Amino acid sequence: MDLIAILKSLEKETIGLRRDFHQHPELGLEEYRTSEKVTAYLENCGLEVFRSNKTGVVGILRCGQPGSTLLLRADMDALPISEENDIPYKSENTGIMHACGHDAHTAMLLVAAKVLSGFKKQLKGNIKFVFQPNEENVGALAMIEEGIMEDPHVDACMGLHIWTPLQSGQLGIAAGPVMAGMEHFKLVIKGRGGHTATPQDAIDPILTAAHIIQSVQIIQTREIDALNEPTVIMFGQIQGGTASNIIPDSVTLAGTMRYLFEGEMGSQNHPKKRFESIVGNICAAHRADYDLIFEFGHPTLVNHPEMTELVKSVVASDMSSELEIVTSVSLAGEDFSEFAARAPAVFYFLGTANSTKGTEFPHHHPRFNIDEDVLITGVELHVRSALKYLAL
Repeated sequence: MDLIAILKSLEKETIGLRRDFHQHPELGLEEYRTSEKVTAYLENCGLEVFRSNKTGVVGILRCGQPGSTLLLRADMDALPISEENDIPYKSENTGIMHACGHDAHTAMLLVAAKVLSGFKKQLKGNIKFVFQPNEENVGALAMIEEGIMEDPHVDACMGLHIWTPLQSGQLGIAAGPVMAGMEHFKLVIKGRGGHTATPQDAIDPILTAAHIIQSVQIIQTREIDALNEPTVIMFGQIQGGTASNIIPDSVTLAGTMRYLFEGEMGSQNHPKKRFESIVGNICAAHRADYDLIFEFGHPTLVNHPEMTELVKSVVASDMSSELEIVTSVSLAGEDFSEFAARAPAVFYFLGTANSTKGTEFPHHHPRFNIDEDVLITGVELHVRSALKYLAL
C-alpha cells in the first residue's frame, strides 16, 4: 500500500474539512453540528461509533489480530472570540471562532482514521479515535468518567497540537512535563472593619492581602527550579473596600496557579501546599481569618519517555517530508493530561507559524490562522505513529 500516494490524495479533503469546521465553530458542549459530521465520517470509514460527554464522539477500529489499544485524541471546541481574518471560510457564528487550532485537530484525526481503517487487517489491537468536546473547560475528565478508557482497555495515548510558537516544518516534543497543571483559587481574607483614623481598632485585610501577594512570589522565584519545574502564580482579581476612609471587613483575591510539577498532587513540595502554608501563616500573623478555595483544572501533562521516543523515531526515519525536532514546553494548560495520567502517553506540537502566510498570530488571537500545508503532515504523524505502535 503506497501510503505517500494515499496521503497526497487526501490533502484537499483534509483542508476542506478544516475549513468547514472553521466556518462553523461551536463552543464547548455545544459542538452539535461538528459531532454530527464527525460521527457520519467515522461511520463511513466502517468504525464503531458512540457518543460521550454530550457532544463527544468515539470511533473504534478493531484490527485483524489481538493486541494493544491505542487512543488518538482531537479536541473540537471553539472560543468566544470574534474573528478578524478576511478569509473565504471566516466564522459564520458571531462571536465564536476557532482560534486555537481545534478545527485542524479534528480534520487531521478524521482523515487519519480513514487512512488507518485501510490497514485494519494488517494491524494488531485496536485504535480509539476520541473527538473531545470542551477542552477549553476540562472536558476530558467527563469522557474518562463515562468509561472511554475501557472496553477495550486503553494501553497508550497520543495527541498533537497545532502550534504557532513554532515555525512550519518544526515539531516540538519532549519527555517529562510539557504543559502546565492548572488551578484556579479564590481567597477571602477576613479582618475587622474600622475607621482609617483608628487602624489599631481594626484588622486590616488590605494590608494582609498585600503581604500575601508579595510573599507567595517566593514560591516561583526562590523555592522552585525555574528550569525544570517552573511555576507561575498570578492574581487576576482584587476586590475590597467601599470608601477611602473605611477599613473593610474583608478582601477577596482570585487568580490561577500553573506549574510543571511531576510529583504527587498531595506532596508537601507541591506549589499548592506552599501557597496554603504562606497564606495561613501570614493571616495568623495579622490576626485575620481566611477561606481559601481551589478549583482544580487539570494535572501537569507528562510525556512518557518510551512514547516520546516512538514519535521521535517516526519523525527521524519514517516521514515523507523532513521535520526539525525542537524541545517544546509550555505553561499553557491542556486537559489531554487527564489521559496521560492514566496511560503512557505523548503529546507534541506541530509548528504552523509562517509570516508569509499570516499565520504567526498567537493562539486565542482574533487573527489566529494556520499554515494549511502542515495539515497533511499532521495526518501522516498520526498514521505513522499508530502503525509503529501497533506493530510493537
